[in-house]
Amino acid sequence: MGYSCVRFNDLPDEILMVIFKNMNNVEVLYSLKGVNQRLNKLVQDSTFTSRLTFVKRCSDNFFDVFPCNMMLNRFCLQILPEVHDKIKWLDLESSSMRNVLCATDYPNLYGLGLYNINEESARCLFTGKKFLLNYFYPE
Repeated sequence: MGYSCVRFNDLPDEILMVIFKNMNNVEVLYSLKGVNQRLNKLVQDSTFTSRLTFVKRCSDNFFDVFPCNMMLNRFCLQILPEVHDKIKWLDLESSSMRNVLCATDYPNLYGLGLYNINEESARCLFTGKKFLLNYFYPE
């Protein structure tokens, strides 16, 4: 039995979609958005943009998907404004909540999951008070 070498770009869209569906949607968008036109088209599918989960669960704790502010800033400044109208649900951890919610408008958002949120942040969010003006962290 011989082996053949198949490159990533040789795979059909259907196979790539199966692979990407097994990954976190936020990580798919962050990793593949802007690579080339073909991947841009694939990752902007509603499969990857309708529900964005910015949290990971480990035991009984929830953690932000992005390990550094630079990654969160890129997502908020470049990616969210391009897909904002496709987003229907956001799952957010308290450390990224303000940045994500203030990055753009979400006209089709109907669901919001909040994790590790403190009382003061919840009060500001649900009473209509504005968040602080410093939305994005320095890199």
